[in-house]
Amino acid sequence: MKVGILGATGYTGQELVRLLEQHPEAQIEFLGSSSSAGETYNEMFPQFMGTPLGKLADEQVPDVDVLFCALPHGLTASRTAEWLERGIKVIDLGADFRLKDPEVYEAWYKVKHPAPELIPQAVYGLPELYRQEIQGKVLVANPGCYPTASILALAPLVKNKLVKVNSIIIDAKSGVSGSGRKASLGNHFSEVHENFKAYGVAEHRHTPEIEQQLSRAAGQSFMLSFTPHLVPMIRGILATIYAQVEEGVSEGALRECWEEAYEGEEFIHILPQGILPQTKFALGSNHVFLQQKYDKRTGRVVLISAIDNLVKGAAGQAVQNMNILFGLPENKGLGGRALWP
Repeated sequence: MKVGILGATGYTGQELVRLLEQHPEAQIEFLGSSSSAGETYNEMFPQFMGTPLGKLADEQVPDVDVLFCALPHGLTASRTAEWLERGIKVIDLGADFRLKDPEVYEAWYKVKHPAPELIPQAVYGLPELYRQEIQGKVLVANPGCYPTASILALAPLVKNKLVKVNSIIIDAKSGVSGSGRKASLGNHFSEVHENFKAYGVAEHRHTPEIEQQLSRAAGQSFMLSFTPHLVPMIRGILATIYAQVEEGVSEGALRECWEEAYEGEEFIHILPQGILPQTKFALGSNHVFLQQKYDKRTGRVVLISAIDNLVKGAAGQAVQNMNILFGLPENKGLGGRALWP
C-alpha cells in the first residue's frame, strides 16, 4: 500500500512513521508538512536514520492508497472531498469527522465545519466496537486519546444497562505529548516538572465525543462529567472512572460483561484482580489495560484504563484501522510490547 502522512513532523506524525516503516505491507510515499517543506526528514528526526524517507513536501498530496491526516481541526475536512474523489482512503486523526452533528462540532471547536456533507460517510474508527462498520469504508474518524481509554472501559457496561448512565464521572490524566509538539507556555519543562494540574474543566472538547459514543452504546442520550489532568510525564493516559451500579447487579456480572465483550481481542487486557493498570504497561504499544473494582459501600464501580496516548490513542489505532480497510490482520505492524522500565 502506498501511504501518505500529512502533519508528519508532529508527535503523532512521527509515531505513524515509526509504525509504518516497520509495516510489511506499507510503503511511505509522501510525508507532508506546511511548516517544514524541503527539509530532509531523517535529518530533522535522526531516529529514522537508515530508512531513506526523503524530503518533506508541501501539502499537495500525490496519488497514494491511504492518507493519514495528523492535522489540527478544520484542516482535513476542507480537502477531504478532493482526496476521496481521487480514490484515496482517508484516516483523519483530528477531530473533523468524530462528531456526527456539525452544530455540536461548531459549538465545541468554535469554527464552522468545512464539509458537513461528508460527515455521514465517516465511520468512527474504534475497531473493538465498530470493526464491521469500518470494513469497506473510505473515510475513518480516528478516535481521540481520552475517548479511546474511556469508551473502551464504559461501553460494555452502559450497553448492558449495568450502571446508571447519568452518574458517570471520568477523571483522566495524560502525559505532555498529548498536547502536541507545538511550543506553548503550559508545556515548558519548568511549568510541567513537579507539577500536576487539571485543565479544560467542564469544557474539554473530547466530552461530546465520549458522550456521543456512549449514548450510542446505551441507546439513549445522556451527559457525563469529564475532567482531564496534565501529569509530568511524556506518554500515557490513565483514566479512573466512577459509575453508580444499577440495583441487583453483582460484582461478577460487571466483570463478566467485560470478558464477554472483549473475548479474543488481542489489544485489550482485563487484568487479574488485584493488579491495577499503569501507563508504563502500555508505553510504546497499541495495548489497553483494564481493571475494575466494585465498591459495595458506595454502590459504585471504579474502572481504570491505561493506554499510550500516541499509539492506541492515535497512530497505532490509525494503523489498526488501515489494516481493516485493506483486509489485513489488525495486528499487522503492531506486534510490539511496551518498553520497560
